[in-house]
Amino acid sequence: MNRIDLEGRRAVVTGGAQGIGRAIVERFLRSGAAVAIWDRDPAESARTVAELSGLGRIESVLVDVTDWQAVEAATAQTDAGLGGIDILVANAGIAGPTARLWEYPLEAWRQVIDVDLTGVFYTLRAVVPLMIARNYGRICITASIAGKEGNPNASAYSAAKAGVIALAKSLGKELAAYDISVNCITPAAAETRIFEQMSREHIDYMLSRIPRGRFVRVEEIAAMVAWIVSEENSFTTGAVFDLSGGRATY
Repeated sequence: MNRIDLEGRRAVVTGGAQGIGRAIVERFLRSGAAVAIWDRDPAESARTVAELSGLGRIESVLVDVTDWQAVEAATAQTDAGLGGIDILVANAGIAGPTARLWEYPLEAWRQVIDVDLTGVFYTLRAVVPLMIARNYGRICITASIAGKEGNPNASAYSAAKAGVIALAKSLGKELAAYDISVNCITPAAAETRIFEQMSREHIDYMLSRIPRGRFVRVEEIAAMVAWIVSEENSFTTGAVFDLSGGRATY
């Protein structure tokens, strides 16, 4: 593993207690960053902090990203605790049920959009002013190949991920005059607990679409994110970094 230099940086990773988020947290710690995990699962958060505490400074902040007041409070707590926020990875997300659009449960639609799109907006809205005040920041949003291509029987997830791709492009332009970059990643599926929300048929469909013939490993995602949020990435902003194993056609 090459060591991306994040020494002295202070990072927030939403949904950092497990899966892709946990891999990113571990990579950041090994690269010298202090990390605050924002997650709504207290047990998983505590477990991750215990397992990774030997690698560097890590803390847990319990927060539901769909609750604006909770996000505001988490931002203030982290800013005070770490002494600032240099890096934000907006990663928290859910898949929602596998269903055709005209049969998609209304409440499930609201939940997916709230977590995967509105939750990202809330997080950015709270943290960006701190970065502007210090004229420094690196932001990475976890989107999905589904946001580019649209997965059948996953309309809410696909729509939300398409939304955060556009959000990253929009905010990247708004912050271009500052030393702040805003980018997103579009990974293919990784074998994490999010698979528990999907049907076997849907999982098999996603695998069949990947020319590499396998799912992306969370460590591969973390490696790309570590560079995206490094000081070296000082020019690229509003961009989409592909992690689809050859699936993406643009």
